[in-house]
Amino acid sequence: MGEKETARMEAFSDSVFAVAITLLVLDLKVPRLGADSSSEALLRALLAQGPSYLAFVTSFATILIVWVNHHGIFTLVHRTSVPFLFANGFLLLLVTLVPFPTALVSEYLGGPGESLAVAIYSATFLLMDMAFNLLWYTASKGRSLLRAGLPDQALRKITKYYSMGFPIYLLATGLAFVNANISLGICTALWIFWALKGAHRQAELASRQL
Repeated sequence: MGEKETARMEAFSDSVFAVAITLLVLDLKVPRLGADSSSEALLRALLAQGPSYLAFVTSFATILIVWVNHHGIFTLVHRTSVPFLFANGFLLLLVTLVPFPTALVSEYLGGPGESLAVAIYSATFLLMDMAFNLLWYTASKGRSLLRAGLPDQALRKITKYYSMGFPIYLLATGLAFVNANISLGICTALWIFWALKGAHRQAELASRQL
């Protein structure tokens, strides 16, 4: 398998990311006010949907950052393999799942079921992180799929960079049963970290080394 198959795989993945990120907006509902359609009533109804906005922004940003780093991996991958294809498919499975826990948080945050809803939400990102690291592992193991010229030090830095999310998402999942808002805050803070500290770090590093 060669460069052409790699390009097709990335194009397919991009389409899945696009669909998943678009489906998130379906959970944002226009308030139905009935007879009381004043501006004040509309404002209250919009503010009451705050959890939906928070879940939407966090999920959108997380998928976007995963996509950016997914693209970064493909700047390094020269070939594909069957394990790599399946690892990519597992990641895409979880990406398409994100709208569901997002809807759970939108519906149950602030109510009796918020702990479980947020735990499922955080656990989804935990699984996505594991799937992403599996994808990188299958790409980097033995260097058989990577472009030539990437130094061992750069490889180790990339691996360390990608492994940072797992313990934090694991903590967020556990904390959901203690304080759902803190758990959500951790998920939000993590994607902000990825964005501010270099979602392009891996691709930029590779471009300097190759």
